[in-house]
Amino acid sequence: MKILTGTLTQLQKQVAAREQNLTQNTAVQTTVQEILANVKAKGDAALRNYSMQLDHVSIDDLRVPQATIDAALANLSPKLLTALNLAKTNITSYHQLEISHGFIDSPSAGIIRGQKVTPLDAVGLYVPGGTAAYPSTILMTAIPAKLAGVKKIVMVTPPQKEGLNPVVLAAAKLAGIDEIYQIGGAQAIGALAFGTETIPRVDKIMGPGNQYVAEAKKQVFGAVAIDMIAGPSEIGIIADDSADPVRVAADLLSQAEHDPNARAMLVTPSEKLAEAVSDQVEIQLATLPRAAIARTAIRNQGFIAVVNDTDAAFTLINTIAPEHLEIQLPDPITYLNQIQHAGSVFLGENAAEPVGDYVAGPNHVLPTAGSARFFSPLGVYDFVKRTQFIQYSSEALARQADAIVTLARTEGLDGHAEAILKRTAR
Repeated sequence: MKILTGTLTQLQKQVAAREQNLTQNTAVQTTVQEILANVKAKGDAALRNYSMQLDHVSIDDLRVPQATIDAALANLSPKLLTALNLAKTNITSYHQLEISHGFIDSPSAGIIRGQKVTPLDAVGLYVPGGTAAYPSTILMTAIPAKLAGVKKIVMVTPPQKEGLNPVVLAAAKLAGIDEIYQIGGAQAIGALAFGTETIPRVDKIMGPGNQYVAEAKKQVFGAVAIDMIAGPSEIGIIADDSADPVRVAADLLSQAEHDPNARAMLVTPSEKLAEAVSDQVEIQLATLPRAAIARTAIRNQGFIAVVNDTDAAFTLINTIAPEHLEIQLPDPITYLNQIQHAGSVFLGENAAEPVGDYVAGPNHVLPTAGSARFFSPLGVYDFVKRTQFIQYSSEALARQADAIVTLARTEGLDGHAEAILKRTAR
């Protein structure tokens, strides 16, 4: 792996320079714009054409039959069913803590105010289906939606020549998804955003995807809501001499194998650990089944930054704002307040990133590409909307009328003032 050295300022500049490689290219933007326009205009016909053109799969029925879904769950191996149920239980128990019922209060006599929380009517879940199957993503997106009370959950996933992965269908059934459609890419996002003859329009689109899916979500925002613009997967690790280089390297590769553009980053005050981890990455790549993908990611986006101390390590990692952040230091929880920007934090050598991907409970749909500075992990709160309400008695309005009229006239909005005076002037 590339080992970066220098002052903290120099390292920040080096990291920023490497991030420039992740910027969106105009060719993707133009292609997605054309796909979305075509789906909006031609509906199902456009979806079938793109399935043949891009996925090389001929699709007669876009919707997956319920019998196929039921059979997938019935034929699931007991071991895998047990694993999925464990994940479901933990994801449910964690996200139940996020449920909000709104509030109501009365700050003074005659005034009632509050907030009403209402689930969205329909959401669309995008489940990637390219180089790997992701039943865990189905649980991570659908379970918070169910807990929020969403009325209709629609799932889209790219078609496969041999048929959809039965594990994906089984996970969808287990998670309580209402409808499944075999369509992927930017065209699937367009179908969810605009609706077609077969696929219903939704209010919000969730879930990760490739650069075309991410760009499509960006372009349909406004017609529908989206969770976030998800980029390639990332892992940042802060570790010192106490860390095991074999485990650190394995954790870096656990994200590098996702995508050739994935980012695997180690920040450490130890030159010894940096060299050992770099060596271990090469050793472990030799036997990794997805080595070609991981090696490209390590070469293009991976790095090890050697800093002066742990304070500098946290400063640098907060600049990066990684999707996943592992803290492999003694007493790791004592460093929690030094973390300002990260999607999900993994404390200690046993909290490897895959624990969060699958069974711990916190969501694995996370902000990427530095957006952890302002985005949060997916949660129940993403599947609801909040509505304010206010009620005033005549006496309460009279007490505050002068302040309202004064502010309205200060802003030059005499109509606002008159709406109050018509109720309070004698």
